Amino acid sequence: MAKTPVLTPRAQDFPRWYQELVNKAELAENGPVRGTMVIRPYGYGIWERMQAGLDARIKETGVQNAYFPLLIPQSYMTKEAEHVEGFSPELAVVTHGGGKELEEPAVVRPTSETIVNEYFAKWVHSYRDLPLLINQWANVVRWEMRPRLFLRTSEFLWQEGHTAHATYEEARDFAARIHRDVYAAFMTDVLAVDIVPGRKTARERFAGALNTLTLEAMMGDGKALQMGTSHELGQNFARAFNTVHTTRDGRREHVWQTSWGSTTRMLGALVMAHGDDDGLRLPPLLAPQQVVVLAVKGDEPVLARVRELAARLRVEGLRVHVDDRTDVPFGRRAVDWELKGVPFRVEIGPRDLDDPSGAGGTATLVRRVPGTKEQRPLAELPALLPGLVQEDQALLLRRTRERRTERTSDVRTIDEAAQAAAAGGWARIPWALLGPEGERQLAARSVTVRCLTAEDGTVPAEDDAPGNLALVARAY
Repeated sequence: MAKTPVLTPRAQDFPRWYQELVNKAELAENGPVRGTMVIRPYGYGIWERMQAGLDARIKETGVQNAYFPLLIPQSYMTKEAEHVEGFSPELAVVTHGGGKELEEPAVVRPTSETIVNEYFAKWVHSYRDLPLLINQWANVVRWEMRPRLFLRTSEFLWQEGHTAHATYEEARDFAARIHRDVYAAFMTDVLAVDIVPGRKTARERFAGALNTLTLEAMMGDGKALQMGTSHELGQNFARAFNTVHTTRDGRREHVWQTSWGSTTRMLGALVMAHGDDDGLRLPPLLAPQQVVVLAVKGDEPVLARVRELAARLRVEGLRVHVDDRTDVPFGRRAVDWELKGVPFRVEIGPRDLDDPSGAGGTATLVRRVPGTKEQRPLAELPALLPGLVQEDQALLLRRTRERRTERTSDVRTIDEAAQAAAAGGWARIPWALLGPEGERQLAARSVTVRCLTAEDGTVPAEDDAPGNLALVARAY
């Protein structure tokens, strides 16, 4: 008999499937204020793994973590005109505190370029103070009109890096290094999500930046999701806040800056890039629990073998969870772990211990990524599973890359680009044929230029470099 679907099929209603999965896999729920969310322990455990992986890569570049206030004087936001214009529709402003009206309203942090520069201006005096490399893990608030858990919420978690450099070239190269060695490497190697690196057009650029580098990924329905960005800020904020340094030859010059960030949106990307009709599929290198060992029955010999195997798997460096809740029906537990996307389930029951050969019994090994189920000798599993971690990690990445390749079309006209996006895919069109006017026409049809790439897939040095291609899609 076919099993009863736990989720609405993706092909039937992708947005509904997404919302059901986020809820039933216990990742997050809507908060009491519209646009906010409660991240549940299982979802937060995944975010903690993301934090740890990104934080290690960030620190390898020489960046140190710090923390800046949540509340920013409103006057700071007005010092860089393009920045305040870009963020003003999303700002949440505090006007009262302690029962009194504040002398100056405070903006709830939408991003920290302004307050960071207030302190960079105090800390930087000469070239000896540069580069100044700072990151913070924090929450931000950007009032969202059309919220969706993880993808667009009024409050979300992120890291935001801010750096100051002596020269334009140093700042440009550092922004590119973060884009390539931190974000692209992490998203590919750990999240197992195929990404396209590129540069944003002037229309899509971060407010107040000279250039924005982006990483775009295709979700299961063919829409694009911006996974992370790295910005060359030039000297715009340095001029606004008078962040200057004395050069080696004694001149006073403004610093050159970068900022860059990635958010809990990556959790939404995991769901939409890897999920199937049975639930989430977590990349084995990221999963908080890589293996769940389930006791089918509560017999003491079964429980003893389950705990023994879990201990042996932990010795091999695997993250293991023992599910010995035998008062809960086995089928319900199996469906729950399927929904949560744990890469490997090892199921052990009384019959598995009956081994006439004396080799130590067998277990049912369920691999979530390829969707296979097979009987395996218990003795083989400690040596087998570490290799399967790498195998299934690579399989997830390969599938997202194949989807992106198969559903991306090369086109020559605006109509063809719009039609490809409407059909649930991406389009590549020469930027020389599209240009800003064509970009405006696509925007009127709810299609955006996600990024510009060079013909060979690398990040172009300029918006209008010969041969630039525009990657066009509908997006979250």
